[in-house]
Amino acid sequence: MKILGLSREEVRRAVFEGKVTVAVYGLGKIGLPLAAVFAEKGAKVIGVDVNKKVVEMVKSGFNHIVEEPGLSELVRKNAEAGRLMATSDGAEAAKIADVMVIAVPTLVELERPKLDAVHEVVDKISGGLKKGDVVITESTMPPGETEKLVPLLEKSGLKLGEFGLAHAPERVSTGTAIADITKKYPKIVGASDPRTLEAVIGLYEAINERGVIPVSSIKAAEAVKVFEGVYRDVNIALANELALWCEEQGLDAYEIIRAANTQPYCQIHMPGAGVGGHCIPVYPWFIISSAKRDMRLLRIARDLNEEMPKHVVELLVRALNQKGLPMKDSKILVLGLTYRGGVREFYNSPALKIVEELKKWGSVVYAYDPLCSEEDARTFGVKWKSDFKGVDAIVVATDHRDFEKIDLEEVAKEVRNRIIVDARRVFDKAKALKLGFLYLGVGCVQGKEDRSCSSGLQ
Repeated sequence: MKILGLSREEVRRAVFEGKVTVAVYGLGKIGLPLAAVFAEKGAKVIGVDVNKKVVEMVKSGFNHIVEEPGLSELVRKNAEAGRLMATSDGAEAAKIADVMVIAVPTLVELERPKLDAVHEVVDKISGGLKKGDVVITESTMPPGETEKLVPLLEKSGLKLGEFGLAHAPERVSTGTAIADITKKYPKIVGASDPRTLEAVIGLYEAINERGVIPVSSIKAAEAVKVFEGVYRDVNIALANELALWCEEQGLDAYEIIRAANTQPYCQIHMPGAGVGGHCIPVYPWFIISSAKRDMRLLRIARDLNEEMPKHVVELLVRALNQKGLPMKDSKILVLGLTYRGGVREFYNSPALKIVEELKKWGSVVYAYDPLCSEEDARTFGVKWKSDFKGVDAIVVATDHRDFEKIDLEEVAKEVRNRIIVDARRVFDKAKALKLGFLYLGVGCVQGKEDRSCSSGLQ
């Protein structure tokens, strides 16, 4: 059923009645939850992915994204009901579908946007695009880039207006995708023309309880999502810089920031080992690369956040020096390889940058991560170690909840030297100090004369 030209109410009803077919391109951490939600609301959904193993799993009703609560049930239920299908043939999916949603990764290479995956998908869509279809990018796009896809889509023989184009940026975090898509945040939508905007509003109102916020253009919608990521990157950089000042002054940045944030106009993020993932460290370059002026603040924030893994290693150097130990040949256990707690994702992970720095110093580097395997450790050139025996220092690089459960009393019995560099503040500082650990954290340095880490505030 063609939704272009229908009112939002008519589109919503058509989704609920199963009259709309949606093709979702990219069955990753964004695309598969989105496909499953559309199917759950009644739409017929064709998931498209180049990974044939993923396609076969989805066709069989299996979810390959293990960190996503509720997703397995939705995939199984809707695959069995015939509402959720999967294929690697993007052109054929476009021939069948009324709406094509692009949800593949957008990356940065040498500080420039890398949109190859989007262009490959659009090329496939153009092979099956029909009059009255609507194409939507959910992939985060540099402002202005979705509209640059028009010539590729017009290879179909159609002109913009005969098909609709829109941008509806994903606003999803791994681990909460279903809630994020359906009820946590309103959907942002910008479109090529009023008819397309009206139809796309109805499409997303069918799956999102919080409704839709339409903006004036596709480029404005792209900018909304990019601004969200830039805000976080700059805010984290601010927190990190304040943390470095706190280290100089013998203060605990976490204590001060938490107290400051009780004032509603103050919303400082927490400092840490750096910024990772496909989003926050990527999106500032979407602005910087297209700007006619020097985006100084964004560049400074990027540089500062990129330097934090080195700073974590500098804290370790300081700690080992206080114990009279060299970096070379010291046995260092890095806790965490993923870029953030609870997510098995390594892209831009500060933990991996810490590992590389340690190896440059000649340290013997071990790693443990509850979401990883010994094979993962080998991939990143470190030794796997799930105990603390013989360790000279522990570096906490990722805030997995499992690390909070570690018994420091038992750790104290196993380590060779009691040194903790806690870049994510997962350990109880007061307990670590009581057990005789030399404890350093980002924004909290325990020196010979200062006790900035002695606060019991957690």
